[in-house]
Amino acid sequence: MALTKFNFNSFDVTTAASKGLAFNSSANGFETSSSTSMVLIKTLTASSSANLSFVHGSSDVVLDSTYPIYVFKFINCHPANDGQQLYMSGSVNSGSNYEATSKTTTCFRAYHTEGGSSGTLAYYTGGDLANSTDSQFLSVEASNENDHGVSGTFTLFNPSSTTFVKHFISSSNSIYNDSSDFSMNFYVAGYFNTTSAINGIRFRFNTGNMDVGTIKLYGIKDS
Repeated sequence: MALTKFNFNSFDVTTAASKGLAFNSSANGFETSSSTSMVLIKTLTASSSANLSFVHGSSDVVLDSTYPIYVFKFINCHPANDGQQLYMSGSVNSGSNYEATSKTTTCFRAYHTEGGSSGTLAYYTGGDLANSTDSQFLSVEASNENDHGVSGTFTLFNPSSTTFVKHFISSSNSIYNDSSDFSMNFYVAGYFNTTSAINGIRFRFNTGNMDVGTIKLYGIKDS
């Protein structure tokens, strides 16, 4: 049986670095594909910022029916003040008001200290909301030590729907400093109780600025 010879000379490795790979139509080489499931839309970087906000139509932000799922990845968000929680809120009026849309949520948390103590995963009544317009916190109290911060994800489903409420899920890890450093894991699930389109999402600490940190917004295509 004859072996097929691949044509590597026609393969652009620079372009392929950010795209998918597939066999070409002749099955004798590779070609790149622009269709990836997760598409980076916008990156915001904090610099002593009061908040980081993503508003549809502002600064190339897309938050509409283009994608059915949106994922926000927050990376090393560092509070200026000690013991801060990372908060999220949504807007139905392009960022004019982030405290008008009610939310209902459930929260769980678990921890493990550098000294070896741990807490089991348990429901956290101090973090849930019941049809409340308050902001939802996505992490427990984060330390402001130089090498600490909050990292995690916030996933929003079908924000442009005018038929259904808007479900979301979040998970985060932060370092809480007490008598020992804690690895604090925090999980939130819930929904914006509105059939209006959510077209703005804001992240902030409960008090003080976000010294540094990055939040990336991705859109996920239909499979």
